[in-house]
Amino acid sequence: MRVGLYPGTFDPITLGHIDIMRRAAALVDKLVIGVAINRDKGPLFSLDERVRMIEEECSAVSKATGMEIVVHPFENLLIDCARDVGAGVILRGLRAVADFEYEYQMVGMNRVLDNSVETVFLMAEAQHQAIASKLVKEIARLGGDISKFVTPAVARALYDRFSEKAPGGQGDAAAR
Repeated sequence: MRVGLYPGTFDPITLGHIDIMRRAAALVDKLVIGVAINRDKGPLFSLDERVRMIEEECSAVSKATGMEIVVHPFENLLIDCARDVGAGVILRGLRAVADFEYEYQMVGMNRVLDNSVETVFLMAEAQHQAIASKLVKEIARLGGDISKFVTPAVARALYDRFSEKAPGGQGDAAAR
């Protein structure tokens, strides 16, 4: 069985992430979504919330593709996570040249740590290439329309989160 690891913080999961997952079905039999516990990034959603959102969104992908998808939180080195889940390949989504430069360095380091694990870069479909979780959060915080970037369930979670954080619980939600 070919096992692939698709790591990220997924704060929140976007249509770009989901597109990469769908396309991974052509490459692996089992996809492990590695949810990074990265305290330095200060995620908007807790680990449990991110895992729950990913599991909900991935169930449709799993049904449509027949690929087994498992969500696995991790806080260790990416290469160690790959070993822990039995992944022979790490799948990374690329949006732009800036992503490639960072990922290129990461691949080099991972190859030194364990050259038995390959890394494969996948480009999201053109309509999803500009989507970044950070930008989606900013648009939602300011009351903008994020329906082209995330699923309806994720959009609701974002709008709800930002209305909770506002004084009086109303925040930017009134602008929607």
